[in-house]
Amino acid sequence: MMLSHRSTRIPSVLLGLLALAAAGAATGVEDAGPMTGRQVMDLVDARDDGDHATQDMKMILIDKNGSQRKRTIRSYRMDKGEDSYSIMFFLDPADVKDTGFLTYDYDEVDRDDDQWLYLPALKKTKRIASGDKSGSFMGSDFSYADMTDRNLDSYDYKLLKEDELDGHPIWIVEGVPNTKEEIEETGYTRQIIFIRKDNHVVVRAKSWLKKGGRNKYLDVKKLEEIDGIWTATEMHMTTKKGKKTLHKTVLISDNVRYGQEMNEDQFSLRQLEKGL
Repeated sequence: MMLSHRSTRIPSVLLGLLALAAAGAATGVEDAGPMTGRQVMDLVDARDDGDHATQDMKMILIDKNGSQRKRTIRSYRMDKGEDSYSIMFFLDPADVKDTGFLTYDYDEVDRDDDQWLYLPALKKTKRIASGDKSGSFMGSDFSYADMTDRNLDSYDYKLLKEDELDGHPIWIVEGVPNTKEEIEETGYTRQIIFIRKDNHVVVRAKSWLKKGGRNKYLDVKKLEEIDGIWTATEMHMTTKKGKKTLHKTVLISDNVRYGQEMNEDQFSLRQLEKGL
């Protein structure tokens, strides 16, 4: 749904939280005349998002009555060539402790990304099938599909307008899936994406869901520069039906570090089941 440094890919919301970054160097595209929606998304896609990243996250689940459930997560991400591996472990509360989630995000367009969820109570690892990726991840407003990169070529983009948001010039781009398979896997039929012009960061998005007449709203509330990488340290995802809020998820990121020592063995099924 969101951002990547890799060719023709849109990174996921949750993986984007690891490094919601902007490329520091100008590409020169903006100076060549009016932008197209695809050109804007190519700029988003071209940003440096850091590598060998670790972070702690707090996930707050808020129901329609305002009741909250809080979870803490430790997450790791490593690039392997053009592919990306990520693994996260739930630290608390007790009902989700030691639950693990592993993703292999492949750059190859025709290769499905791999995802596995380890459930400690059952001592069982579940592979997430393509048909299940539109489902909720651990009761949050993020889906499994939100946590893998999307192929830019699977969408038709249109630049709707240029505007300002919180004092920053932005582009507003519409993205519509151009394949039935993309709609089935993500559950989205349309997106409106708000991108800051100065750093090419997606700071807001509205998504139309195929089922239930619902919309999801992404808002980046805090954006910090860490080790030269623009990083979202607070992100909200809200599910609404009309004007009624059905559920909301807040993700707060802390202790974000890039360039950490890690190896491929840390992103294995064995490590997923072993835990931290």
